[in-house]
Amino acid sequence: MEIIERYFPNLTVTQRSQMSRLHELYKIWNDQINVISRKDIEQLYERHVLHSLAIYKFIPFQPSSNVLDIGTGGGFPGIPLAIMMPDVKFVLVDSIGKKIKVVNEVASALELKNVQAFHIRAENINEKFDFVVSRAVAELPLLLSWCRSKVKKQQINAIPNGLICLKGGNLREELKTVKRSAQVFEVSSFFNEEFFETKKLVYIPV
Repeated sequence: MEIIERYFPNLTVTQRSQMSRLHELYKIWNDQINVISRKDIEQLYERHVLHSLAIYKFIPFQPSSNVLDIGTGGGFPGIPLAIMMPDVKFVLVDSIGKKIKVVNEVASALELKNVQAFHIRAENINEKFDFVVSRAVAELPLLLSWCRSKVKKQQINAIPNGLICLKGGNLREELKTVKRSAQVFEVSSFFNEEFFETKKLVYIPV
């Protein structure tokens, strides 16, 4: 938890309480339903929570924005972002039902009123959103094909609506196949830990 407070010293009392409970909740649920690798659970705040919050560092969404988290797994990046932005609506989806069970249990325990989670494939969602976010779910062309019809045209944020995803490694081949103007940012420009040296944030207006 200290690592979160180091980068985000102005958390409200509620946000600090919610963040501090994440490890306990994920430890309990991970013992029943494996949504985070066993070796990563003790690194939850660095490798999952802080990593997710790279999106918040890139752009804090305007209140009343609605955001779709595709392939959320156990709730990343959606749950940490929802804690940081209680006035933004987050819809978290995954094709694996047991993962969505964990998301719903965590969101309920934290009383996150701005989170909805559904066991559904991304391509079957009919609602439209200001942004689609994801973390290490699929290659960029596939992500774009899923989210293209799900992004609103009307813009209320500082940047045009689109896809924001967290990726790792060399993206050269993926980016070659993306016809739109992708912008790539080093997560290490937000956070100093060694873990983030190979991590990227990719923003593509849709």
